[in-house]
Amino acid sequence: MNLYLAIIIGSLIGAWFLNLLAGLFTLRSLAPAPPPEFSPECDPKEYARSQEYVRANTRLNLISDLAELALVLGMIFLGLFNALDQAVAKPALGPIWTGLAYIAVLALVCDLASLPFSLVRTFVIEERFGFNRTTPLLFIKDKLKVYLLSALIGGPIVAGVLFFFKAAGSWAWILAWGLTSLIALFLAYLGPVLILPLFNKLAPLQEGELKDAIQDYAQKAGFALNGIFIMDGSKRSSKANAFITGLGGKKRISLFDTLLDRLGTNEIVSILAHEVGHHKKAHVSKMLALSILKTGALFYLLSIFLSLPGLHQAFGMERITLHAGLVFFMLLYTPAGVVLSIGLNWLSRKHEFQADRFAAQSLGDPAPLITSLKRLSLDNLSNLTPHPFNVFLHYTHPPALQRIRALDKLDPGK
Repeated sequence: MNLYLAIIIGSLIGAWFLNLLAGLFTLRSLAPAPPPEFSPECDPKEYARSQEYVRANTRLNLISDLAELALVLGMIFLGLFNALDQAVAKPALGPIWTGLAYIAVLALVCDLASLPFSLVRTFVIEERFGFNRTTPLLFIKDKLKVYLLSALIGGPIVAGVLFFFKAAGSWAWILAWGLTSLIALFLAYLGPVLILPLFNKLAPLQEGELKDAIQDYAQKAGFALNGIFIMDGSKRSSKANAFITGLGGKKRISLFDTLLDRLGTNEIVSILAHEVGHHKKAHVSKMLALSILKTGALFYLLSIFLSLPGLHQAFGMERITLHAGLVFFMLLYTPAGVVLSIGLNWLSRKHEFQADRFAAQSLGDPAPLITSLKRLSLDNLSNLTPHPFNVFLHYTHPPALQRIRALDKLDPGK
């Protein structure tokens, strides 16, 4: 045990404990009756089902978090990081391919360890509450596609980072930052066109009242569109959603097919107005810029800690390698990562309120968005009264109740 290992173990246990508290607070704070704002629309039996749904997911999360902590601590104390390093070094493939093999095996182990919980969530909990439409075959296909994309996108990124830190000296962190930033921008711009269709079919929205309403709103809001599409979200879940993807001239609206069955034209337009608000307020660009800046800081810190002997000694390593240092640094980074995620979540919640305000003002009426929030929250069995600590720690969106109360106070004309 040295200082680095003490920090890593302490931060891992600390992060787990925060999640444990958030989960326990959630279970204890479930209200026996819905808030007054939801009472007229909320069937008592459905509200009881929503609380059972929250309980089931929260309990699974608590078990999953404990299993994840046990896995990482077990690998540390059993010396498995060093054992894996010795195993991937035997074929003598060179530092880049050896590093790729090391990180790929660790990623696969972590993913397989989480697989039972994904199966339970999809085929037990979601099935029990009537949301799941994913077949076992589709689940396997999705998993294989994720592995393939991870290899095609993640592989070159990791290889580039390892190469730069091996060959570029003091410029390494800047070059690695530049590489990852370019790929992030590429994915933000063309990801919806190249990657999304690998998982879902997208068909242009047919001519009619809804398309006319969306186009009219986009024109009034000065929002350029590259297309309006219906996505077959129903093949995985009965939950509904809508989103705008892409940057620049590649922005496109995607509506879940399930959304069309849940809401009327005015309500769907209000949801899209909220998404347009994110783009008009530059929230997407700001969050992308913050993500790139955070990545730059991460690589700078990585350049300091990557090859420290003490960090490798903490894990019982017999040699110092770039690939192991990369993994160990990410574990050492846990406390800063938790703080940053809390800060970014706070900013994201602030952006949601701003987008709601934009939608209400651009439509001249908050009522359609309020109706949408209520309907989707009830249909999706959302927790209507989440504990503030859980919101503080994990929520990227404010609870629907807070958003509705904020919209109720708005003067749409201002």
